[in-house]
Amino acid sequence: MATRKSEQPEQAREAEGAPFTLADVKKLVESLEGTDVTGLVWKRGGEKVVIRRGFGGAPAGPMVVHAAPVAQAVPAALAPAAAPAPAAAAAPKAVDKPGTVVTSPFVGTFYRSPSPDAAPFVDVGTVVKKGQVLCIVEAMKLMNEIEAEIGGKVAEIFVQNATPVEFGEKLFRIEPA
Repeated sequence: MATRKSEQPEQAREAEGAPFTLADVKKLVESLEGTDVTGLVWKRGGEKVVIRRGFGGAPAGPMVVHAAPVAQAVPAALAPAAAPAPAAAAAPKAVDKPGTVVTSPFVGTFYRSPSPDAAPFVDVGTVVKKGQVLCIVEAMKLMNEIEAEIGGKVAEIFVQNATPVEFGEKLFRIEPA
């Protein structure tokens, strides 16, 4: 009975949309320990906590937040064990043609434009600057802008608009200018 009474105020706080406390975040982190989950997004009221672990790369760029359902765990496909296979497959093909291959930093849906009515960010032959937005990859209801790693000309686009992409999948090939 004592356990139930101590949980009731917490449940009431969650229902009211009370702000996250440090203790809440610590509980979320502890719940991920010993699991294969590499990320977690938890929304309560108007606040959101995003926890990621196991990614060694730099952030993909600014993220635009859209409304999302309650908590969603990162799919098992994001686990680090799955990462080497697509990256290894992309490496030999990149050697055949000059330039830099831009790959997807996570599993999601590839979009060439900011909205269905808008023109694509880039097309084959477009000259881009380092840091220029090439596309958007939607992952867990977050729109993540993927930027050019180098300046140059877009030589190839490997993915069709509005299609799913995997971690490490080739998106673009950019030839140095």
